[in-house]
Amino acid sequence: MASDDNGEVHPLPVIDREIRPGAATGLLVLGGALIAVAAVFVFFRDQLGESFLLGVLGIFAMIGIFYLFASVIGFIRIAPRSSGSELSKAFVDGSREGTVVTDGKSRIVYANQAYAQLTGAKTPSDVRSVESILSAEADVPDVIYRLSQKLRDGVGGVEEFRLSKPLGSTGEPQGRWYRLRVRPLQLADHKDMLSAWQLTDISGERAEQEKFFQDLQQAIDHLDHAPAGFFSADSKGVITYINATLADWLGIDLVQFQVGVIDVADIVAGDGMALIDSVQAEPGSTRTAVIDLDLSKRNGQALPVRLYQRVHAARDGTASAVRTIVLNRSEESARSTDAGVAELRFTRFFNSAPMAIAAVDSAGRVLRTNARFLKMFSSIVDRRAVDRHIRLDAIIHERDRKAFQLSLDKAIAGQADIDPIDSSFPNEDSRHLRLYFNAVVEGSGEDADEAAFVYAVETTEQKALEVQMAQSQKMQAVGQLAGGIAHDFNNVLTAVIMSSDLLLADHNSASDPSFQDIMNIKQNANRAASLVRQLLAFSRKQTLRPEILSLTDVLADLRMLLARLAGHNVKLKLDHGRDLWPVRADVGQLEQVIVNLVVNARDAMSDGGDIAIRSQNLAEADCEAFGYRELTPADYVLIEVADNGAGIPAEIREKIFEPFFTTKEVGKGTGLGLSMVYGIVKQTGGFIYVESETGKGTTFRIFLPRHVASAADASPAPAEAKAAERAAPADSGSGMMSKDLSGSATVLMVEDEDSVRMGGVRALQSRGYTVHEAASGVEALEVLEALGGKVDIIVSDVVMPEMDGPTLLRELRKKYADIKFIFVSGYAEDAFAKNLPE
Repeated sequence: MASDDNGEVHPLPVIDREIRPGAATGLLVLGGALIAVAAVFVFFRDQLGESFLLGVLGIFAMIGIFYLFASVIGFIRIAPRSSGSELSKAFVDGSREGTVVTDGKSRIVYANQAYAQLTGAKTPSDVRSVESILSAEADVPDVIYRLSQKLRDGVGGVEEFRLSKPLGSTGEPQGRWYRLRVRPLQLADHKDMLSAWQLTDISGERAEQEKFFQDLQQAIDHLDHAPAGFFSADSKGVITYINATLADWLGIDLVQFQVGVIDVADIVAGDGMALIDSVQAEPGSTRTAVIDLDLSKRNGQALPVRLYQRVHAARDGTASAVRTIVLNRSEESARSTDAGVAELRFTRFFNSAPMAIAAVDSAGRVLRTNARFLKMFSSIVDRRAVDRHIRLDAIIHERDRKAFQLSLDKAIAGQADIDPIDSSFPNEDSRHLRLYFNAVVEGSGEDADEAAFVYAVETTEQKALEVQMAQSQKMQAVGQLAGGIAHDFNNVLTAVIMSSDLLLADHNSASDPSFQDIMNIKQNANRAASLVRQLLAFSRKQTLRPEILSLTDVLADLRMLLARLAGHNVKLKLDHGRDLWPVRADVGQLEQVIVNLVVNARDAMSDGGDIAIRSQNLAEADCEAFGYRELTPADYVLIEVADNGAGIPAEIREKIFEPFFTTKEVGKGTGLGLSMVYGIVKQTGGFIYVESETGKGTTFRIFLPRHVASAADASPAPAEAKAAERAAPADSGSGMMSKDLSGSATVLMVEDEDSVRMGGVRALQSRGYTVHEAASGVEALEVLEALGGKVDIIVSDVVMPEMDGPTLLRELRKKYADIKFIFVSGYAEDAFAKNLPE
């Protein structure tokens, strides 16, 4: 031990082989110089003379005395040490951490007293390096290896390990914990790298940690098995802790519970999250709220609870973790009085009601609300607004507040029957709601808190369905009207065209003055017939010839035509989907749909632009992504026709499929193009929708049902073609050449329209046929009976009063099995589907 000037005692190091190369060299040089001078004095004493020797000895004596006094007062030191070095060495010497410094060959350069005590060294010769001590311990075989590796990499390291008995102890085993640090040392006056090892007994520290951990475990155990549930969640609603009591109530297995897997919304039933989210704290404050709601168990059952929820907000307003105590009200109700049970039932009913409910006072201020109310009006009302007793008319549009106040006054006055009012959200005109009012009769006095209950139901979807239904009914009514008009108008045009053909037979020379007028009549009649076909397409009354198609082939065949229609200023791009499913459609009508959409897109881009036609398969599970209400989930092939033109304004978008609606100038469009597209897609069993934004372009989406192959698809001809084959002469399918029966056959003409029938009779008689006529199916049966069945062929309309064409065929086949039939009609789809024999 050594004491300093202040009398404080510090332990001396066990080993301190500190080498100072600069001081040693100086001492050697000085010693050599003195020996040399002494030798000169001995060997050259006579030559130098006594006076010279006495003078030199006097000089050395003066230097020695000066150095002695300078050393005593501290003016001169050999290998002086700085005060910082002295402090550092004193600190290490007296440290409670065992410190040992070794050189590159693991030789000990320095070891303090604490290290000797930790390792059980009695004398300096007993001190061993850390490597040699721990290498013999079987409990820590890898500690020295890992730390030595870090030393080789030029970095330090820390390891903690446990030994079954203390270092240097030979007594009874007693486990001890140690912390070992190592770091490389590089001194300026040493070439070799030194290693500083620090060994500390941390058994006491570990014991305190274990005690703290045990105390923590005990506290957690107390919290886990408390008679109340508890959970905490982060600001995003993710549950970070749930105690065993609540987990048991909800049926959650804590063994499998992981942070981030369960959200608060996963355990809250119904609209209860609206109550929880409505609890907000002011910036820099904490708030505790009491909430009655139902939690959802793992088995789907509801658990009535009361939550004591504590929320905190930072100074910047950001929410922090939420801590909540949960009371099981089902157990509470089992122990409570009838009044408590009734209160619990009312609370559950109030918060679980599917409509928004608010209790208001006589001034129209909100006193309390249920969960549905806070969820529905979350953008307007929160718990703080309810606490401030916001006026209820804040939830409706300003234009309806006068009507709202009148209804509320009736409720406050105790009136029983109050008509509901319809309104919309104040900040969203597209969201609609209906409000019902109910008076609180038992609290009608002036001091009553609750004066009325107001119930709110969102009717946005109902309004949308009403508009959609009205539009659908209007389209259906217009379609039926268009179909009826088309049928009658078609008969008129048929008579006009047939009369024109008969006149042309007599005036077939271009030099005939009447020829040009007759041709003009026929051409305009044919043009009108084209419009009739479009009306029939819109009303879905045309006769389709569906076949199984590959849309890739259909679009590829149309590419050249579409490119010419688009023009030079428009860039057309086709993007075919891979392995498209087959569809069943009329190829001619489907091509007409694509052509019409491309022409419309071209007309919307007067200065040029891009048109993209895309196709892809759409699985049933992907249908909901589009959000179309009418789209029935199924497998479809989707065709998109998109342009980057002017777009369609919202007020026009709902009318574009109506017949005769057009935005083009008079004479440049009939308004039947898109209505025909709509009718063809619908009659094919598909859906068509449009999305457009003014100034950015329009996209039409066509959903055609995927065709699944069946046994019937093996036959090459569709049902309509089969019907035509059955109606053809018997020898037409025998492989023999058909005979020309002109002028030699007897024909029965069945047509309810007089002008059409007369034209047909004249045309057949002009070819030499013997023609009999009938104005209906019933009359045709009578005529055929009168002729004894001696008719070669029957030419009949399909749609007729009393008895249609297919029914007539079925009745005639009962007696005349081989009768030959030809059907002639503007549209026959319904009649064929219902009455044509298999």
